[in-house]
Amino acid sequence: MSLAAHVSSLRFETLRWRDGRLELIDQRVLPARVEFVGCATAEETARAIRDMVVRGAPAIGCAAAYGIALEAARLSAAAPADFAAGLDRAFDALAASRPTAVNLFWALDRMRALVNAAAPARPADIAARLLDEAHRIAAADVAANRAMGGHGAALLADGMRVLTHCNAGALATAGHGTALGVIRSAVAAGKRVSVIAGETRPFLQGARLTAWELTRDGIPVTLIADSMSGHLMSRGEIDAVIVGADRVAANGDVANKIGTYMIAVLARRHRIPFYVAAPLSTIDPRTASGDAIPIEERGAAEVRGHAGLEWTPAGVAVRNPAFDVTPAELVTALITEKGVMREPDSGKIAALLRV
Repeated sequence: MSLAAHVSSLRFETLRWRDGRLELIDQRVLPARVEFVGCATAEETARAIRDMVVRGAPAIGCAAAYGIALEAARLSAAAPADFAAGLDRAFDALAASRPTAVNLFWALDRMRALVNAAAPARPADIAARLLDEAHRIAAADVAANRAMGGHGAALLADGMRVLTHCNAGALATAGHGTALGVIRSAVAAGKRVSVIAGETRPFLQGARLTAWELTRDGIPVTLIADSMSGHLMSRGEIDAVIVGADRVAANGDVANKIGTYMIAVLARRHRIPFYVAAPLSTIDPRTASGDAIPIEERGAAEVRGHAGLEWTPAGVAVRNPAFDVTPAELVTALITEKGVMREPDSGKIAALLRV
């Protein structure tokens, strides 16, 4: 099988529905082990999101939708008032799991709208509709990623060396990926594209997850420490940057994994295109600019060490913002399932969302 055919046939089960449960690939133990964590309630799903079993904005949104479906199924025999109260608690628990990824709230809004529209149907009927909606959200995410990949692949010339940061692949979505989806689609079209993956401190999503995905795909990947990207750019060894996003503000500012802003500044300095691949569900028209995007602060343990090994002196203060904001002026183009938007701004984004 050719590399292009191999890549186009791959399927990553980041999340799957089996025997009435949500199963999530445990991204905390990759690449050492491939294990799944089962969720039977909304609270278990919220914990899996909070604890980074599942991560990546689109995957979080899909998982949250299934979390609501799980809780509805669990409460399907309850009285209508108890069913409604239980669902309210489920929505609250999932909404509190992670604050930055807007896909989480987008998916919950879709599920809430269905609940409101379905009333006063029987709880069992509403539960069935919620599960169908969760399936639709997951399927639509894969379709959006493949469309995005097709649009973005046109931006990559044969032989390009592409830097990516964090993991915006199949593991961050319901399948195919956003930034890595563009790369997969380019390779499937016959282009020779190689990837430079930043390790992504402190949680090492690039070193553990992106490198694992691309190695399995057979796409050439070179791992670097995050601090090496400027050096490689200065030597002409990077042709383009593609990253994903956890939230795109109404003016085009982009929140993504911490370290993205530094890469965008370096890319502008070296006249290297900086692309953001994100589905429409990641665009938040209610957030005017990046200044209003909530930035999650995670625990100090992620910075102090990894996988049980601690290398930091006891008592030292730690900061751990999980995301930063890249101003729209540094974004060469925003790649969505509806096409490529060059130099995104508030007017272009508003027009895109009206289509």
